[in-house]
Amino acid sequence: QVQLVESGGGLVQAGGSLRLSCAASGRSFSSYAMGWFRQAPGKEREFVAAITWRGGTTYYADSVKGRFTCSRDNAKNTVYLQMNSLKPEDTAVYYCAAVKIGLILTLPSGYDYWGQGTQVTVSS
Repeated sequence: QVQLVESGGGLVQAGGSLRLSCAASGRSFSSYAMGWFRQAPGKEREFVAAITWRGGTTYYADSVKGRFTCSRDNAKNTVYLQMNSLKPEDTAVYYCAAVKIGLILTLPSGYDYWGQGTQVTVSS
């Protein structure tokens, strides 16, 4: 069982930066692949970024590539999402997710555990 808690969301102006954190409970965090998703009002949850259990491989949605960076610190049981050059269309609730054996990391159905989400609002 893994419990995930996101933090770091808030209100920022367009062009600004935020760093989201996702703290995980459990002893085997380092064996889980982690993902970030977001959901805006009236829209489906969409993939943002993912990182493999060792952190050797990262994946990004085209809409955030070059602006967002996903990383993890297995010693701290934490995964991060550094978001730069934020745009109003990045406004959403951001969720982190975990999966023990990740086959399809870009789909919500590929994950077993989810956090409660953190709100990110980018003003124009």
